[in-house]
Amino acid sequence: MSLFVASRSAFRVAAPIKRTIRSYATEPKLTPAGEPKKGGSGSGSNSGALLGLGAAVLLGAGYYFTSAGSASSAAKLAEEKVKNAAGEAAKKIPGAEPKKAFAGGDQGFLSLKLEEVEIVNHNSKRLRFRLPEDDMISGLPVASALLTKYKGPEAEKPVLRPYTPISDEDTVGYIDLLVKKYPNGPMSTHLHDMVPGQRLDIKGPLPKYSWAPNKHDHIALVAGGTGITPMYQLIRTIFNNPEDKTKVTLVFGNVSEDDILLKNELAHLENHFPQRFRAFYVLDNPPKTWTGAKGYVNKELLKTVLPEPKNENIKVFVCGPPGMMESISGNKKSPRDQGELKGILKELGYSPEQVYKF
Repeated sequence: MSLFVASRSAFRVAAPIKRTIRSYATEPKLTPAGEPKKGGSGSGSNSGALLGLGAAVLLGAGYYFTSAGSASSAAKLAEEKVKNAAGEAAKKIPGAEPKKAFAGGDQGFLSLKLEEVEIVNHNSKRLRFRLPEDDMISGLPVASALLTKYKGPEAEKPVLRPYTPISDEDTVGYIDLLVKKYPNGPMSTHLHDMVPGQRLDIKGPLPKYSWAPNKHDHIALVAGGTGITPMYQLIRTIFNNPEDKTKVTLVFGNVSEDDILLKNELAHLENHFPQRFRAFYVLDNPPKTWTGAKGYVNKELLKTVLPEPKNENIKVFVCGPPGMMESISGNKKSPRDQGELKGILKELGYSPEQVYKF
């Protein structure tokens, strides 16, 4: 599944909220084709896989010597194919564990080169950073984030900001960050000013919530703005795993329709898993044709669409701007201190054990 689709026509606006929306239909018996499966590692002997890896390396060397200095799109495409071939060949070696770029502990920061920039909307960009080795994966556990560092030429101290990649944790060779530029935001401004070839210091992982398949029967995700990225990490993990049958409800608040990040990806999943995934969008400044919820994420909406707190094996995740967090659940005190549960979720009867603040 492509993470970024240029067309916005695939986005399907959620139907108006109704009181009966809480219940999911009975899950049908699915054929093997009913659930998307991750690509297998393939088969073959050790020697065949190693030959494939060697061929990829030789191709890479040939490309370097014959195309040095070329900036054509064809050359860039060939280089990308060589890198991907090397990574895939390494993955197919029986018993070989993919190398993880981010080991945590005393590893420190890695200097990663920006490879590609894509404009997503009026204030957001996708930035692709190449991992130190082409056959590496990020290896991040779910859920976790990365820490970025930047020190301006006149700054006394470096700026540190966490970001959750939107690329799969086992993607070979690179990570993708989705970055929204905030007014006077030193890190987001720096990232938006970066051009391919420049480098950024990144370390990780920063562990968040430890996920396991079917850990909860039903999870609810309440997000605002770029708070969607850790939610998307959970969503991807659940629906990439055919053995995970967790139901997911997403409530996603934004200023305008153009601000809805990853909307095509979310619509794709909602169309493929209608019995298990529902997304509800709330806009502060909706267009005249908008049929979804309007204003802010409020108590009435959450009472209608979220799994009831009396259900024991549920979890509500919250991530968004400080004002939204304070209204919904209260802000956390620190990365390791969830703080007091307050706001709408407490009023609706959820317990602190049922809520996690990213």
